[in-house]
Amino acid sequence: MSCKVRLMEDGSLDEEPLTLKEIAYQKLCNNLDIISSCRPDNNRLLNAGIVLPNEICDGFLENYQRFNRPLDDNVIKLFEDTQRTSLKIVNLRNSTLSSIGLETLMRHKLFALSMWYCDMITVNSHHLLAHYGDSLRSLELGISSHLLQNAEPNEKEPVDFQLTCPHLRRLVLNGVVMHHRLQFAHLHDLGHLDLTSCVLANFSLEALVMLPNLHTLILFNVWPIANQLHAICCLRRLCTLDISISSSGNGHGTYDLPDQTLEMLMDNLRHLTHLDISGTNLAGNGVATKESTNANANTKMEQQHFALTDIPGLASRTQRPLQFLGLYHTAHWACKRHDIPALEVAGDTNEQQILTAARYYHDRPVLLTRVLNDLYHLFRFENCRDIHTALDAVLSAMDRHLKFKHMQISGSATLFYIVKGRERSKFGTLLRNHIIRTLLNGMEMHLTDDTMLRNGYLTLTQFHMPADVLFEYERLIKILLHGVSKTEQEGFVQRIAIYLLNTLACQVDGRQKLFLGEMGVVSNMLTLIKDRLTRSVFDDVMEVAWSTMWNVTDETAINCKRFLIGRGMEYFLKCLHTFPDRDELLRNMMGLLGNVAEVKWLRPQLMTQEFIEVFARLLDSLSDGIEVSYNAAGVLAHIASDGADAWTIKSPSREHVLDRMVAAIQRWNIKSERNINYRSFEPILSLVRCYETPQCQHWAVWALANLTQVYPEKYCQLVEQENGIQILNELIEHESPYSEIKRIARLVIEQCDSGSGSERMVEG
Repeated sequence: MSCKVRLMEDGSLDEEPLTLKEIAYQKLCNNLDIISSCRPDNNRLLNAGIVLPNEICDGFLENYQRFNRPLDDNVIKLFEDTQRTSLKIVNLRNSTLSSIGLETLMRHKLFALSMWYCDMITVNSHHLLAHYGDSLRSLELGISSHLLQNAEPNEKEPVDFQLTCPHLRRLVLNGVVMHHRLQFAHLHDLGHLDLTSCVLANFSLEALVMLPNLHTLILFNVWPIANQLHAICCLRRLCTLDISISSSGNGHGTYDLPDQTLEMLMDNLRHLTHLDISGTNLAGNGVATKESTNANANTKMEQQHFALTDIPGLASRTQRPLQFLGLYHTAHWACKRHDIPALEVAGDTNEQQILTAARYYHDRPVLLTRVLNDLYHLFRFENCRDIHTALDAVLSAMDRHLKFKHMQISGSATLFYIVKGRERSKFGTLLRNHIIRTLLNGMEMHLTDDTMLRNGYLTLTQFHMPADVLFEYERLIKILLHGVSKTEQEGFVQRIAIYLLNTLACQVDGRQKLFLGEMGVVSNMLTLIKDRLTRSVFDDVMEVAWSTMWNVTDETAINCKRFLIGRGMEYFLKCLHTFPDRDELLRNMMGLLGNVAEVKWLRPQLMTQEFIEVFARLLDSLSDGIEVSYNAAGVLAHIASDGADAWTIKSPSREHVLDRMVAAIQRWNIKSERNINYRSFEPILSLVRCYETPQCQHWAVWALANLTQVYPEKYCQLVEQENGIQILNELIEHESPYSEIKRIARLVIEQCDSGSGSERMVEG
């Protein structure tokens, strides 16, 4: 497991940029039509005349999965023609491949096959090994790859199979029930055997004695093993032995004579360089045993050397320490001892031991989840110096074990404290993208788990929104909408999801606002509001729901229409009546209605006596400074700009409402600070041209004057960019507007001239 996160020369933490070849693969994975066409049954057919050599085929499968695309039978059809494509090394993870697709792959006479979390592969496909296994040098059947086991977790009946892969050098089986007829003697080349979580039943490890090249034996979570130790001692060429277990809480891993048992292994396996006894009591209690009084002089001299360790069974290795020793969660806290005869130790005593455990246990999700919990406590309560290695360990664990929920929960909790820390500012773009993508993958896979969503949402709040997440904007929106709509009423997950959703809606362009509407943001917000009106509950979710709709309707007419169709005006009136003293709520609702009123073809739906009376009454509101009064005037100005004929109600009269609007404008302080953000002045400038109704012009020029006076650095430039100066000059020269309108228009022009002059001086 190579480290991808690196400490760069400039002190930042980042990942190496994609190579040119990787960029080409990414382009190909995103555009399969370059080399193929899609048939009506959705299967891919390689285009005529295209021949893909082995290097490209192997690399394509690897990178297709790397860029977060699960492999299925449709894509595998690309490799149906073994004359035009060639596969040798295939690693499948989280694939929806079926037995049909697997056979397509194996017809290529593979050199290596690895499958993890391939749930669609069943034991009914185990005959494929007999047909196509002759070429295999490496076979790895990880978790949820049921080629040689029954899929039911409680099914312990062995599958009657033989390993008809005579040239295997490496074999990894996980959770397979080993039957006593299983033969290994013909696997003369086998050097690496991993039987993690396998059930030995009546199978004896003596079958391995005939393997002349066996150097690595992994028996993690294989128990009981005590009756097999003598067979293990006969494997004299072993360099790596793992007899660890994930937990000793049920008595597994407890040996009657731990010191003597470990000593026996050391005496017989003299070539061992890597030993893992995690979860067992084989390290003893740390008390050296007394030496025999009958020992001869040489033995006594050796024993003096042997006593230089706190692990009695490893006394013979004090002068020749192991390269690696696994002591994670051993009895009597063996990893905390001082004199351990190993160069590397996996344990939970300190940062180095924890990171070593993460590196060695990368394909043991239950154990690795505990390691990530140790990292979590390290980051939360202590200090971690090797940030880049820790971060790489967490990302790698979450990426490799996407379907393992507890891994995703633990990893996301650890990521929160890593991202929250002081090193966050040093994260490069590629690393940030990897963290965000990994979080979204986990949240998407475990959408129904509130803890996973909570961890993910909280971690995402530590990033800059929306800039850091734009590359995954659409996927994030879908996940947030699930959090908003599917969780318990008034829950924390719902609150943090709607907060993030509003943040994203606030600062994105029109295309993304359209997507928000298409995904049902408006209808979701209205559902939340309806629920709280039904229960007469005002909370931050209610407030932010209106704010979110205010943001998604900004210059997006179709979302304004969705608001009206969804009975938005009915909920507006009910909120106004039920929660009359909530200033923030009133501001958000009126800001939203200001957006609706900007859409000419929707304005007739606002032309009712009830609505107009409410808007006119709000002209006198002192809620939230001038915001509510300002927005009410804006709504009425747009409605009135359609002319007298469009005013289809008798009461209140158009003239009466316009008089009240002007009176309100004259009360406002031109220097009032605002809680509003304009990305364009087009709707306001359209009112500046409304010569038939000068009162509308009055509101428009006042808005421009206020914004350019209070925020000149932002809004003076916007006025100039949208041809506002020319439009205002035309207004001043026109005979219709009354003098107060022209006076305010001159204020805008003077302010913009002053701002532009300052900029010219700086440039000069």
